[in-house]
Amino acid sequence: MEELALQASSLSKSFGTLKAVNGIDFSMRRGEILGLLGPNGSGKSTTMKMILGILKPDTGSIVVEGIDVARDPIGVKRIVGYVPETPQIYDFLTGIEYLDFISDMYSIPTGERAGRIGQFLDGLQLRGHENELISGYSQGMKQKIAIISALLHRPKVLVLDEALNGLDPRSAKLVKDLLRSLADEGVSVLFSTHVLEIAEALCDDVAIMYQGSILANGTISDLRQKAGLPGSTLEEVFLKITGTGDLGDVVKELSR
Repeated sequence: MEELALQASSLSKSFGTLKAVNGIDFSMRRGEILGLLGPNGSGKSTTMKMILGILKPDTGSIVVEGIDVARDPIGVKRIVGYVPETPQIYDFLTGIEYLDFISDMYSIPTGERAGRIGQFLDGLQLRGHENELISGYSQGMKQKIAIISALLHRPKVLVLDEALNGLDPRSAKLVKDLLRSLADEGVSVLFSTHVLEIAEALCDDVAIMYQGSILANGTISDLRQKAGLPGSTLEEVFLKITGTGDLGDVVKELSR
């Protein structure tokens, strides 16, 4: 039996009359990169915030590495790394000061943190900029600092919400290679995106979200078979599974 890193059951969340997430079920295997694929507003970010304990679901349960999020949200936060869609970083600190602050938050021993930080600065090509104020960083550099801060405590699960936003193609490739390497080492990655190409290139399995529901999930090959479109593009699969015809604008957005 496969070991699950994450199990979400009957998750629902409403904001007033808006049903943001509508009774979804999905799971993620240990060491898997699972893509939540859907247009903006489909419920991806709300789902991720419930997994992290930031939002409380109206119904349902979430278990992360054997820990019930509702019962022990702090325990979950200790083993999860999170990069939100729009990271909020202290602009008045230098990069190294911010990463040192994050290390303090996770109680990373002083003797270990310099090596860990240096490894990621080199890997994401930020070496030489760590003593500059974050206020002077480009959007891509800020995104890299957010990614490093999510990895410093060696999480078992990564929750990444549109984590490649703001990165140039070279940096995006570095991050994708890093995520694949971490997954090969047993780290589980939940990765949301509204870009079809990223999902196809990076994810082992994909869950297609639309209007708060998961319409289909599995490998891209599985989804092609379910849609009855072997050999087709992911765009064609998305159109077929979501009911198609009138979703040209959605697919256009996903293909950007």
